[in-house]
Amino acid sequence: MWVKILVTGATGHLGSLVVEKLLESVAPGNIAVSVRDPARAERLRRRGVDVRRGDFDRPETLKDAFAGADRMLMISTTGDNETRIRQHLNAVAAAREAGVGFIAYTSVANAGRSTLSLAEVHRATEEAIRRSGIPFCFLRNNWYLENELGTIQAVVNGAPWLTSAGSGRVGWAPRRDYAHAAAAVLTGEGHENTVYELSGPPRTYDDLASELAAVLGREVPVQHVDDAAYADSLRKAGLPEPAVAMIVGIQQAIRQGALDVESEDFARVLGRPLTPIRDALREMIGR
Repeated sequence: MWVKILVTGATGHLGSLVVEKLLESVAPGNIAVSVRDPARAERLRRRGVDVRRGDFDRPETLKDAFAGADRMLMISTTGDNETRIRQHLNAVAAAREAGVGFIAYTSVANAGRSTLSLAEVHRATEEAIRRSGIPFCFLRNNWYLENELGTIQAVVNGAPWLTSAGSGRVGWAPRRDYAHAAAAVLTGEGHENTVYELSGPPRTYDDLASELAAVLGREVPVQHVDDAAYADSLRKAGLPEPAVAMIVGIQQAIRQGALDVESEDFARVLGRPLTPIRDALREMIGR
């Protein structure tokens, strides 16, 4: 059966990986991408992918961008919560108007009860999708290992691992595994009106530092500090105040258990084991 799969944000970190995975099993002509700047997707157009202009801040562009999509991956945008909620609601309304048959949405771990500030966006979006009547799958992604890349690079260069998250645990996994899970949902069956908690085995920062130490072949000291000291370290690194507040807030939420989710959904959706964290770290730092 001919099915049109649409991916939004297809030139971003996650979206580009999803499209690459789809191209392994789906004909390029059956894949469409919605992007703000089609020029950035020229490489995909040359490969036969249907490139469309769709801007979540310009709702008038979205009906055409989403037209004919049987299955759609809606990748959450970036920015402040108010902006993201507005953009997402625009996209959901357009998907309904365009007759999209199924939406997979990249949400966040334990979205309904999460203390992460960004969870507000995902709660609002999940609710809008439910109200739309469009069959859905919520991909509640835990935390990309790549989110820790700045700290990992600092450690590689000799710095200690600094955290204020205490013994809070995180379900880290490499972004590629999350992308492959999304592709599996888009090409598979039986995912309508489901919620998947996509979490790797929960680990503390001490656990993650230990894995990195094994890759580096040397000890990685972990310094546990309070939020004020952590914020000060971020300021000294040159981060602007809004970024400092956001990152410290994430550490607080981790400490409170926001990302401590144990679930078998990830491997089940992937149809394979998750990438071992040590292998993912080795790839990230080129070891």
